[in-house]
Amino acid sequence: MATMFNTFVNSFTNRLELPVRQHLKNVYACLSMSTISAAAGAYVHLYTELLQANLLTTLGTFGLLLGLISTPDNGKNQKLRLGYLLGFAFLSGLGLGPLFQMIIAINPSIIVTALMGTTVVFVSFSISSLLAERGRWLYLGGILISLLNIMVLFSFLNLFLRWSLFHQTHLYGGLFLMCGFVIYDTQLIVEKFHAGSKDFILHSLDLFIDFIGIFRHLLIILTQKELSTDNQRNKRKE
Repeated sequence: MATMFNTFVNSFTNRLELPVRQHLKNVYACLSMSTISAAAGAYVHLYTELLQANLLTTLGTFGLLLGLISTPDNGKNQKLRLGYLLGFAFLSGLGLGPLFQMIIAINPSIIVTALMGTTVVFVSFSISSLLAERGRWLYLGGILISLLNIMVLFSFLNLFLRWSLFHQTHLYGGLFLMCGFVIYDTQLIVEKFHAGSKDFILHSLDLFIDFIGIFRHLLIILTQKELSTDNQRNKRKE
């Protein structure tokens, strides 16, 4: 086990230069803080009367996102931009509150299972991206954006058609798409750093959106399976 661990660490050391590793350390530190902030937002919605997910908080989410993107990193405004990021993550978690309420009424363990699954998937794809040949997966960018546009179009059409097949395709296709974005965004962060972009706060935003996307899709998929299992049990009892 120790030999495998040392080989794994050496692979990272040989593949990534020290400045890149330090940059990634900052990126994943911001990602961790964002995840904690999102968890706090979900907790506030579920267990307090301070804030509830609504149209106003949704507008606030987009406002903070726009503020972060439109505020360039000048080396002196890191605290402000980090505040934008954590505020965006907090309201994103708050927005998951209604979904959490529905899932808790069905089976609270789904949330834990989805979180563990998301972590395993995210870490696995991130590691595979970092250990891959430099720039190997960057070609995925155009493909992923094209697929994303197609899925948005399908979602719009399904508002009128209400076809379950479209819904399931969108659900599983979205999960697959988010996994692809983890690989792409991870390598893109490394390439941006080599190109001179050291904005680790903005770079962590991409990974946070990927993480939340995978988590949301897994929540819905696992909930559907739980409901399907319950329906089968009820039919057998009848």
